[in-house]
Amino acid sequence: MSDQNIVNMNERGGGGGNQLRNRKFIKFGIFAVIFIAILIILFMNLFIVKEGEYKVVRQFGEVVRIENSPGLSYKIPFIQSVTTLPKYQMTYDVSEAEINTKDKKRMIIDNYAVWKIEDPIKMISNARTLQGAEAKMEEFIYSVTRTQLGQLDYDEIINDEKSSRGSINTEITEMVNDLLAKDNYGISVTDVRIKRTDLPPENEQSVFTRMISERESTAQEYLSKGDAQKNKIIAETDRDVTKMLAAAKAEAEQIRAEGEAQAARIYNEAFSKDQSFYSLYRTLESYKKTINGETVIVLPSDSPYARLLMGYTDTE
Repeated sequence: MSDQNIVNMNERGGGGGNQLRNRKFIKFGIFAVIFIAILIILFMNLFIVKEGEYKVVRQFGEVVRIENSPGLSYKIPFIQSVTTLPKYQMTYDVSEAEINTKDKKRMIIDNYAVWKIEDPIKMISNARTLQGAEAKMEEFIYSVTRTQLGQLDYDEIINDEKSSRGSINTEITEMVNDLLAKDNYGISVTDVRIKRTDLPPENEQSVFTRMISERESTAQEYLSKGDAQKNKIIAETDRDVTKMLAAAKAEAEQIRAEGEAQAARIYNEAFSKDQSFYSLYRTLESYKKTINGETVIVLPSDSPYARLLMGYTDTE
């Protein structure tokens, strides 16, 4: 038997062991890949629910559940999908609209609304999307606003305090919520506010002219009332001054009369006590009034007055 027909069994046994190890390694690798793929799929189908949001789980386009509690949740791979809806309050700027007031004036109203999703399932079933919910809300706001403001005069709208119906914004908010609840849209409006009211451009000038005329009329009325009040105050003051002057004059006359009477009494008493002295005193008083630096007196030389002036006495 030749050497070529001799087979080394040890060599054959060694090759079989390597093949077995290779098979085991390949199987382990396949299992590992499958396991990792499963983990990746599981992780990809886990989702986190945050505070302030709804997670909507859909299966073949239909809503199967709503997750609204914060935490970790899951969905079935390849079958279910997840979308997010806000749970917090949102602000929506309503499109400007033109309305007619009760007094037949046209005006442009600009509103905004604060709203939120109350029931995601109802919202999705009836409005489908956030944009659909906002469109329906805007439609209701416009309808209610046009109806309510159409029952009010222009002045009541621009000055809510003059309205006898209470707050216009509150009333519109309540009515819009009633319509949304009636049609099961799953949303609610927290507040509807009129942020701006304008006149159409073609009406502005006429309204401004009328406002200027009204303000001028009001100013003239105030001026007339002021003039009347001024004249009244002047008349009352003049009357009071006249009374005060009359009283003062009367009191002065009374005081003067009393003084003259007392002076006459004193004169009488003095005259009765010493007639010669009183005569001398009266003469001296007359000198004060009749004699000054330019006085020229012509008297007989033997007159008592001249003798006194020349310094003679009755004995000389």
